[in-house]
Amino acid sequence: MAKLEQYRAFVQQLIKQYGAYKPSYGDIEVETVFDTERDHYELINVGWHEHRRIRGAVLHIDIKNGKIWIQHDGTERGVANDLVEWGVPKEDIVLAFHAPYRRQYTGFAVN
Repeated sequence: MAKLEQYRAFVQQLIKQYGAYKPSYGDIEVETVFDTERDHYELINVGWHEHRRIRGAVLHIDIKNGKIWIQHDGTERGVANDLVEWGVPKEDIVLAFHAPYRRQYTGFAVN
């Protein structure tokens, strides 16, 4: 249980950290979404740039079966690297944005 609580804290810290950066263009709001009951976490941009609607996830991370599942990572650095630096073992991180058959080549968990 302590591991799960630690992973929740890491994921929330990541979302908050990346959520502190506001896009340099447009009238964009950065929203953090934490569903701690079901372990779904997102960072979303929503707003307008000139006449174009901007909306979508920057980060989407779930915690399932004791592992951190990165569903979408729109960062340049890659949040899996942050998690590894913070001590999360690679076998507890799933790069879910890769097809299941490709995950075996990532160096991270398959599922």
